[in-house]
Amino acid sequence: MAGIYAAHFFAAFFLVNGIPHFVQGVSGSPFQSPFARPPGVGESSAIVNVLWGFSNFVIGYVLLFDFGDFVIGLNADTLVTGSAALLTSIALAWHFQRVRNSSA
Repeated sequence: MAGIYAAHFFAAFFLVNGIPHFVQGVSGSPFQSPFARPPGVGESSAIVNVLWGFSNFVIGYVLLFDFGDFVIGLNADTLVTGSAALLTSIALAWHFQRVRNSSA
């Protein structure tokens, strides 16, 4: 059972992480990615970010729906996934705020 919750935790991480990359990419804007120099600090092209964001969505989907039966409701699945999404969102906001403010 713990393995299923770990998969759902990481699913939320990948799904949330995909959002800023995909949005910046489809907006035509460069954005930080693990493929830039330095990784996570330098900016990659919009196309790279669209592909990276979409890859994150696919990984998140597989982890969420192919490992156990994910059910939305008042249950442990939703609590773990929602908590992971919130923690990931806060961590990404902190990271990108630091990176983007230091390069301005």
